[in-house]
Amino acid sequence: MAKQPMLKFVTVEKEMPEKRPPILRKSDFHEIYGEYAREKAAEQAGRCSQCGVPYCQSHCPLHNNIPDWLKLTAEGRLQEAYQISQATNTFPEICGRICPQDRLCEGNCVIEQSGHGTVTIGSVEKYITDTAWEEGWVQPIAPSVERPESVGIIGAGPGGLAAADMLRRAGLQVTVYDRYDRAGGLMTYGIPGFKLEKDVVMRRIDQLEAAGIEFVLNCNVGEDVSFDAIRGKHDFVVIATGVYKSRDLNAPGVGATGIVRAIDYLTASNRKSFGDEVPEFDSGELNAHGKRIVVIGGGDTAMDCVRTAVRQGATSVKCLYRRDRANMPGSQREVANAEEEGVEFVWLSAPKGFTGDVVDGVMVQKMRLGQPDQTGRQSPEVIEGADYVEGADMVIKALGFEPEDLPTLWGCPELEVTRWGTIKANFRTHETQIPNVYAVGDIVRGASLVVWAIRDGREAAEAILEKLAVSGAVAAE
Repeated sequence: MAKQPMLKFVTVEKEMPEKRPPILRKSDFHEIYGEYAREKAAEQAGRCSQCGVPYCQSHCPLHNNIPDWLKLTAEGRLQEAYQISQATNTFPEICGRICPQDRLCEGNCVIEQSGHGTVTIGSVEKYITDTAWEEGWVQPIAPSVERPESVGIIGAGPGGLAAADMLRRAGLQVTVYDRYDRAGGLMTYGIPGFKLEKDVVMRRIDQLEAAGIEFVLNCNVGEDVSFDAIRGKHDFVVIATGVYKSRDLNAPGVGATGIVRAIDYLTASNRKSFGDEVPEFDSGELNAHGKRIVVIGGGDTAMDCVRTAVRQGATSVKCLYRRDRANMPGSQREVANAEEEGVEFVWLSAPKGFTGDVVDGVMVQKMRLGQPDQTGRQSPEVIEGADYVEGADMVIKALGFEPEDLPTLWGCPELEVTRWGTIKANFRTHETQIPNVYAVGDIVRGASLVVWAIRDGREAAEAILEKLAVSGAVAAE
């Protein structure tokens, strides 16, 4: 009788892939986690309890069939595990690296709730797909039939690329427009290499290009080409621009030299990793080397900034956040990694202003948590008389992102938006009030996760294909 490969959580401890020591990983931008060996991946996958109601799956935005591909991995059937994994996820190797699993699948794992330590779902997912690439199991995208319908996708981030992948597989003609010189959106220029090495992203983009998807890069819609022109050229349009307008501070001295936006700082660093010429980095404007760095914010972007500054050789890195550790929005795993690398978190602290024409300090006001607000989170309150100045040579604002005013920028007032400036779209089909124009990802949700953008892109593609199938049936009649 074959040995039961699952339900090992009582006898096998949770074990993450080996993590490089901080002293080593602080000196480069390589990913910090190693890869499981085949036996270790099978062992860790075998800790899954194979729940009748898998909360890991229901709390995954893509509803990935996690228990099944864990079981297949535990049985050594890796190619089948990959096929199950990629059936619901366009980019499983990317999600395995950057999803906040502690807030999604792993955070809702039943054995985690029972005190045995979660199954390391993200690490196994990454291992499965990395193995699939190495073994040649990732097949080229080859539509069985070419269709005449054409789709223009505005934005080459995860939502746009997920839609492009599904639509091209169905044989549609797909063109992707993007403002940057490389596709990938924030996966390319926003997320540092120590979380997502760039060859992982470029490999997927190469696959999409080889499939016949056309990429029109360095293209600002509204400037280089009009939205109306894109609508006129294509049968369908998918808006997947993301949100790139940085939230700002209204405080004395905020215009001082040395106070920079997180998106500019991270983009400069990622461009350097590609070997690009980056004058703002070389001049020191967007380079943390030898400087006292203060990052303002508590989300994942702030974590990316503090950990990038460490690697650039900052003399000190501090993160100011107005709430406490338990209430910060960023991944707790990322906070722990940052602390290991020498970042100091200054909880319950908010900027009141800045000193110097060239910034040399942050005026900090200490906070305490008061009564819950309408969201249920305790509201920060200022502690009077507890202000102080934190020395700084560079301040990075990581306060989140807001949508750009697309109806104005694109000369399209009929594109309806919410009071937050996000595009209004049907929650299931993602179609806007403009027929055959869809919107997905952060431009609809507000700043969110890569995995949600992938889900939106896939759903919009399905809706387009469904509409074509219905119209085709009508035409056949």
